[in-house]
Amino acid sequence: MSVTILKTSPSTNTEAKNPRFRHGDAIVAFEQTEGRGQRGNRWSSRAGENLTFSLVWEPTFLDAPKQFLLSEAVALALCDTLEKYGIAVAIKWPNDIYAGDRKVCGILIEHFISEGRLSRTIVGIGLNVNQTSFEEWIPNPTSMKLLTEREEDIMAVFNTLYGDLDRRYRQLLEGGAERLQQEYRGRLYRLDEAHTYALPDGSRFEGILRGVEPDGGLIVEHGGTLDRYM
Repeated sequence: MSVTILKTSPSTNTEAKNPRFRHGDAIVAFEQTEGRGQRGNRWSSRAGENLTFSLVWEPTFLDAPKQFLLSEAVALALCDTLEKYGIAVAIKWPNDIYAGDRKVCGILIEHFISEGRLSRTIVGIGLNVNQTSFEEWIPNPTSMKLLTEREEDIMAVFNTLYGDLDRRYRQLLEGGAERLQQEYRGRLYRLDEAHTYALPDGSRFEGILRGVEPDGGLIVEHGGTLDRYM
């Protein structure tokens, strides 16, 4: 394992694509100028106040259709870490981390596949640590400091999270996928609650979140039937 610390970077996920980084290596940047989130969204983080980093894994033991297991492992590791700081959280599918109804962390995972198996995975994490004010366009943000009223050492948070990520990865490696899936489902934000869902075409409907399939498909009950969404 090596940890590379950068004062600034366009994107740590882009940095992590350099083949010199191998399994377990991490790249931490105190400022990201072109941070990205899920589905092409922008990730905004104030310089020096948050934890933004990417971690390289080489999960060659996993077939490509099982890649969502890694998303579950990462989300659960973040839950583990935040609870050590006294913060109760839930996972908003697929892998945003919410404290109450506010987002404290986002995750961007990129996979590389060779001959039907995962050859390399880059885990990008943006965790709001000490930032207390946010740009108006960011929906529902919060931070560790806002939640606990304590300022944290960012690298201490990183070290705790790195250990939890390694433990969850080993859980998968050692055959613990079924337990991991159960834990992920149990931590879903708004599980078994009625909520309004928006489809890509802009239409909305009322549904009840019932769970997630092994490949990451979201199961929502609507009109007495169970429908699957990706």
